[in-house]
Amino acid sequence: MSLLAQSSTMQAPTNAYRPHLSPALVQATPLVVDWAQGCRLFDKDGKAYLDFTSGIGVTSTGHCHPRVVEAAQRQVGRLIHGQYGVVMHQPMRDLIERLGGLTPDGLNAFFFANSGAEAVESAIRLARNYTRRQNIIVFQGSFHGRTYGASSLTTSGARFRSAQSGALPPGVVVAPFPTPFRYGWDQESAERFCIRELDHIFATLTAPADTAAIIVEPVQGEAGYQPGSRAFFAALRERADQHGIVLITDEVQSGVGRTGRFWAGEHFGLEPDILVFAKGIASGFPLSGIAAREEIMAAALPGSQGGTFSGNVVACAAALATLDVIEEEGLVGNAERRGAQLRAGLEATAARHTAIGDVRGIGLMQASEFVMPDGDPAPHLAKAVLKAAFERDLIVLTCGPYGHIVRMIPPLVISAEEVTEALDIWNAAVDEALGAR
Repeated sequence: MSLLAQSSTMQAPTNAYRPHLSPALVQATPLVVDWAQGCRLFDKDGKAYLDFTSGIGVTSTGHCHPRVVEAAQRQVGRLIHGQYGVVMHQPMRDLIERLGGLTPDGLNAFFFANSGAEAVESAIRLARNYTRRQNIIVFQGSFHGRTYGASSLTTSGARFRSAQSGALPPGVVVAPFPTPFRYGWDQESAERFCIRELDHIFATLTAPADTAAIIVEPVQGEAGYQPGSRAFFAALRERADQHGIVLITDEVQSGVGRTGRFWAGEHFGLEPDILVFAKGIASGFPLSGIAAREEIMAAALPGSQGGTFSGNVVACAAALATLDVIEEEGLVGNAERRGAQLRAGLEATAARHTAIGDVRGIGLMQASEFVMPDGDPAPHLAKAVLKAAFERDLIVLTCGPYGHIVRMIPPLVISAEEVTEALDIWNAAVDEALGAR
């Protein structure tokens, strides 16, 4: 079977309600969840599953954290919807103040939206307003969303850019991202190549004077949890400063403590002009936003920002409670420690199986890449491990262009005992799946 056919097979919906729900929506498991608490999901019979997906990086404080639940319930009894184009509400004002102390230096102007894709598109529009330029540089393997504009920025899989959906917005140029395992190079060689190619792109595809922004994930998500590097990001910052280009970091999946720093860019000294956040900021309530330098945000054209549900008051209340829990329970430090524990266990498993070609990630954002003996992607092996893990009550997800990478993104409240439990299951699942090749 071809890799394309294998990838397509993996995307087949498993939803029991397929006749009524869009067949384009894919479930990784057949599980119907009744309730959840902490790091576990429960079906209607009370059977527990260890959740190493966090709703794709969303439930940062675990499922139904009491502090978050209480804050949302209290807010629902006071005000459910205070549209911020009509009135201001206190939770948003408080959230702005809190985030102002957490965002990188100089990023103290905010716009709130609902989804990561919406925030990304807002950041791109703002960069174009500020520079009065059109072109955007993205990187191979990027994932910035599925909406029409965000899809033009996404290169982690051809399925997000299908020509059958129509021509995508123009002005997007793709540059290489330093992925040593895929290139078969060491980190330094990958960095040098990508920096040279970026300069070549400025000479051949988009002149600096035509380039509004460079948008980059500090740790690529959908592509397979590939971190960037200090040298590479320093080169982006240098070129952005030299040419008046806006540098945007997409921290939708990697931010809010996920990597053992509040923002993943902190690992690399990355200093953006605009930062995009979402997912873990409100523990499951739909909230996203951008933080920008004041002079950049001031360039937003009238009518270019807004949204009926943007900055919802209940979501803002949940975000404030989330930030309280992250700080008071030391969850950023826990993500660093438990991430190191998880990484060590995954590397130990990989050392016993040559079919796991690479283990990578930062903090509680870890991935194992499955390959054939010749190094080609092995999506069928990843799918078999996923199934074997689920049968042992551990839920993980695949990613990567071929669905050949298994990612683990447990809640930041994960305990050492739960990491050990997950690794025991992982070992058994990998042994079963790879032993059946």
